[in-house]
Amino acid sequence: MKEIVVDAKIEEFDKVLDFINENLDSIECPVKAKRQIDISVEEIFVNIAHYAYGSETGQARISFENADDPKSVRITFVDRGVPYDPLAKDDPDVSLSIEEREVGGLGIFMAKNLMDEMRYEFKDGCNVLVLTKNM
Repeated sequence: MKEIVVDAKIEEFDKVLDFINENLDSIECPVKAKRQIDISVEEIFVNIAHYAYGSETGQARISFENADDPKSVRITFVDRGVPYDPLAKDDPDVSLSIEEREVGGLGIFMAKNLMDEMRYEFKDGCNVLVLTKNM
């Protein structure tokens, strides 16, 4: 497992993306899966940066693990921000027009659909969100 700890600020996103992509490149991740992972990582990190700590600055720990059987990656986000389960919110009704939809929730919805598994728990005072992508 490899790990990076950054301030949960939008300005740190490039570091997070570089960390993820270096690890994906090292395992020869297919281009399509890499794009799907990048979009999901961006959605999750941006949510942490915007909402986890309010006006304060906290940290986010992102870990990367890969497995060979089946070939997959698991990316875990951990923060000590406000407890929030992004998976508990109902998916947006994408059959409605943009004007009719409620604001928010589309990023998490996209990530849920791009990844093979997402799970959340609040453990030891931390939000823990795990993304899994099978290759």
